[in-house]
Amino acid sequence: MDPFDSSDSLEGPSKTAATNAEVPVPWSRFSAWLECVCVVTFDLELGQAIELVYPHDVKLTEKEKTSICYLSFPDSYSGCLGDTQFSFRLRQSVGRSSSWFGHEDAYNRDAPVTLQKEHAHFHGYVYFRQVKDASVKRGYFQKSLVVVSRLPFGNLFHSLLQVIAPEYFEKHEPCLETVCNEIDQWPAPVPGQTLNLPVMGVVMQVQIPPKVETSGGSPVKQPQTEVPTIFYYDTVLIDLHVIRCFQSVLIHMQMLWELMLLGEPVVVMAPSPTVSSETVLALVSAIAPLRYCGDYRPYFTIHDSEFKEYTTRTQAPPNVILGVTNPFFIKTFHCWPHIIRLGDLKMSGDLPKQVKVKKLAKLKTLDTKTGIYTAYKTFLHKDKSFIKRLLKGIQKKRPSEVQSAILRRHLLEQTESFILPLERYLESLMPPQRSMSPWKTPPQIRSFSQDEFMKTLEQAGPQLTLKGDWTGLYRRFFRSPNFDSWYRLRHREMTQKVECLHLEAICAADLLTWNKDKSEVEIVDLILKLREKLMKARKHQLPVKEELLEKLEQSIQTIISSLPEDLQTLLHRQ
Repeated sequence: MDPFDSSDSLEGPSKTAATNAEVPVPWSRFSAWLECVCVVTFDLELGQAIELVYPHDVKLTEKEKTSICYLSFPDSYSGCLGDTQFSFRLRQSVGRSSSWFGHEDAYNRDAPVTLQKEHAHFHGYVYFRQVKDASVKRGYFQKSLVVVSRLPFGNLFHSLLQVIAPEYFEKHEPCLETVCNEIDQWPAPVPGQTLNLPVMGVVMQVQIPPKVETSGGSPVKQPQTEVPTIFYYDTVLIDLHVIRCFQSVLIHMQMLWELMLLGEPVVVMAPSPTVSSETVLALVSAIAPLRYCGDYRPYFTIHDSEFKEYTTRTQAPPNVILGVTNPFFIKTFHCWPHIIRLGDLKMSGDLPKQVKVKKLAKLKTLDTKTGIYTAYKTFLHKDKSFIKRLLKGIQKKRPSEVQSAILRRHLLEQTESFILPLERYLESLMPPQRSMSPWKTPPQIRSFSQDEFMKTLEQAGPQLTLKGDWTGLYRRFFRSPNFDSWYRLRHREMTQKVECLHLEAICAADLLTWNKDKSEVEIVDLILKLREKLMKARKHQLPVKEELLEKLEQSIQTIISSLPEDLQTLLHRQ
């Protein structure tokens, strides 16, 4: 497989991005972080309606506008008074392209898979205010400030809204224009760098982890400055208080981890969009550093454009996690295999009551009892000592940040232990380096064999104390979308590694000696192939030392100079 076969389609936009880099594009820095900022209000005649989109020239389709309107307000059953924050995720309209294409490609190349920009979905981060107001006919002021982005930076954008939303509700559009202009001065998001993001007199300091880092991060060291600084942790997908989301299901964490690993259809029924969205995002992040590759909707309503698609009874439920608050969904989703019914998330010193696993048949329309409704049986046994440690921490009033860190570490280690045997097996599929010949086509990577992998588990199985049916879990995982996506990504990386090794072998070869007894046709053919390899290596920034590429380029020029003048002229023109 040649990893560059499909690269030609990127050439046009890349050239455009290079050209645009010379001439500043309006809102280019803004679009590196956000797609737009929307204000959604309640109109007596129209219902939810977009009052303002900023920047004004942002093009949202009617379908996207409608989805943003409905997803930006809690439904009437939630009874949210005061200020409420939550998030949603919506499918982009077909045919839409990113305004940040060239930078996006570079960012996604360097960022961990769980933090990459989305190509097909938008993330929406909402600050909703509902307060009594006698001057309004309905008796309530209802409005949402919504940040729309392709980046899954939940903590950052909710922190941003906490700074700008209260000011906006007081000062309206001029305030929003000022904020957007400030964001348009931010540096681009670059993994591995500490970035200072000033807004409204506050500096948010951000460090996005590079791809090599897969574990949770720590706070950024505070600089000596009088400007207020918000510390932003690089575990941007995981809420700092993730323990809050799982406090009533701690004894079932093994089951939830397996459901996420296998990409099973799950519905989270919650009392509010805040609980719904926080729980769905916490579930998705439970298998980090593995990327959850099914669809997930932190907050989903009956007005969603995919409502019919996800509620059809003519086929099996899709691989998706839905967070809902409307009791109507109890009837709609009663045939789904896994339903998590939650109550309010309250962090107190008391030991939270742990919900029970119940049969799906017991889920009734008027039943408000919390619980996990499923017939699923875990492949692995519970880690009772770990559960006991977390529950004891709650009793002893251990800080929720510490509890969350313990839980994240446990889930991370469990996922890494599950993936490690697969990584070792993939390494065995790579062709040996000694088989790399500069004069031959790169050797092929061996095909993945499930049966062959299973045999390796006897010697190199998961290094965990957890007992259970690991073989059964792996076989089920092989049928999941998570495995398919993980394997495609790893195979692409392995193919590029083979290309790098082959290129290094060519760079180390004595091309001038090889050239002496070859015909002009063979020499020209070699030059064209070497030029193509050089171009692809630089275009895709393959990890090959620049001095090796320069040496190869010099060798090519030396070979060209040994050819007749007419061939030299022809090759220089190309």
